[in-house]
Amino acid sequence: MDELEVELTTLVYGGDAMGRLPDGRAVFVPYGLPDERVRVRLVDEKRGHARAELLEVLRPSPERIAPRCAHFGVCGGCHYQHLAYSRQLDYKTTILREQLVRIAGIANPPLREMRPAPAAWNYRNTVQFSLTSGGEIGYQRAGSHEVIAIQECHLPEAPLNQLWPQFAFEPETGIDRVELRLGLDEDILLTLESADPQPPEFTVDLPISAVHLGPAGPMVLAGDDYTVLSVFERPFRVSAGAFFQVNTAQAEAMVTHLLDILPLNSAQFLLDVYCGAGLFSAFLAPRVPHLAGIELSALACRDFIANLDEFEHVDLYEGAAEMVLPALKIKPDIVVVDPPRAGLERSALEALVGMAPATLAYVSCDPATLARDARRLLQSGYRLTQVTPFDLFPQTYAVESISLFEK
Repeated sequence: MDELEVELTTLVYGGDAMGRLPDGRAVFVPYGLPDERVRVRLVDEKRGHARAELLEVLRPSPERIAPRCAHFGVCGGCHYQHLAYSRQLDYKTTILREQLVRIAGIANPPLREMRPAPAAWNYRNTVQFSLTSGGEIGYQRAGSHEVIAIQECHLPEAPLNQLWPQFAFEPETGIDRVELRLGLDEDILLTLESADPQPPEFTVDLPISAVHLGPAGPMVLAGDDYTVLSVFERPFRVSAGAFFQVNTAQAEAMVTHLLDILPLNSAQFLLDVYCGAGLFSAFLAPRVPHLAGIELSALACRDFIANLDEFEHVDLYEGAAEMVLPALKIKPDIVVVDPPRAGLERSALEALVGMAPATLAYVSCDPATLARDARRLLQSGYRLTQVTPFDLFPQTYAVESISLFEK
C-alpha cells in the first residue's frame, strides 16, 4: 500500500484522527492528533475514504504527551494515552455534540458538562484478556484479531494488576477469553471462556473463585460462580459472564443522576429495559409503586432476582427487548433504557413509543446509535431536554451518556 504525508485536522468517534488525501477522500489514522503532520501507510481504501497506519509523526501537536504504557499504539485497548486527561474529556464532549448535530439533526444539543472519572487510571473492576497461541496473557493488536502478549496494563484496579501476571497457561488451551472481576473485600472471580464444552486442566493455588464458561453454561472450578460488588454500599451479586458496569465510581454517579432527573414522585410504573443485574432498578424500586425489568441474559436475570429479592412490587421479563416489548400491554410513566452498543432495535423503539411514557431516560455507550435513536424519538413526539456525558473509560474513545426525553 502507498505511503504518504497527511495533515490531520480533527478527532472522530472511534479514536482516529482524520485528514484528507490528495484526491479529497477522508483518511482515518489511529493514534494521530489534530494539527499534526504524519507519515502513514494506507491499509484499506474505499471509494469515499481510507484507513491508514501511523508510521511517523513529522510535526507533533503541542497537546501530544508521552503515553504511560509501553504497549500504547500496538495494543488496541487504549486510544488517548497521548492526550492529557482534561483534553480527552474536551474531545469526547465535542464528538458527542457532533454526532447529535450530524445524525440526530439537533442544531444546538442540550449537552451538559462531562462528568469526569475520579480516577483516570486503574479504574476497571473487570478486565478481559485474550491468550496468545503460546498461552501468554495479552490483548488484541489494534485493528487486528492477532493477540499480543503484554507485560503491563494501567486500567485494572490494583488487586487485579497484582494477580494477572501470576497466571500461566499451556499453549493452545482452547480458552478464548480470560476475565477477572474484583468484588468486595478483594474477592476475585476468574472466568475462563471457551467454545470447548470441557474445561482445560486447571489448578489454582490462590484464594480466588474460578469458573469455566462453555457452551453448556458455567462450571465451577473453585469457589463460587459469582462475586459481589458494592455500589453505594449496596451489595450486588454478579455471575461469571454477566454484565456489570466496570467503573464503580461512575456507576454511582449515573445512579445519582437518574435519581436526580427522573420525576419519580409522580410515577406509578417504571420500566427498566436491558436491566442487567439490576443496578438501576435496585435504587429506583424504592421510589415507585411498581417496577418491571426486561433482560435477555439468563445469567443477569438470575442476578437481578437475587439483587431485588427484597421488593414485592418488582417484576422481571426474560427475553430480548425487541420481542418482549411489543407483546406487553402496559403503560409505564417512566422508561429507562440501557441498550448495548448497537442501540435500540427499531421494533423495540416503536413499541416504547406506542407505550407513550411521559419520560424516557436513555443510557448510551455509543454516541452514533444514541443520535440515530434520538432522531427517531424526536420524530415520534418526544423532545430532548438534556444530555449528560459520563467518562467511564478514561484513555479510550468510549463515551457514556444519559439523555432525558419528555413526551
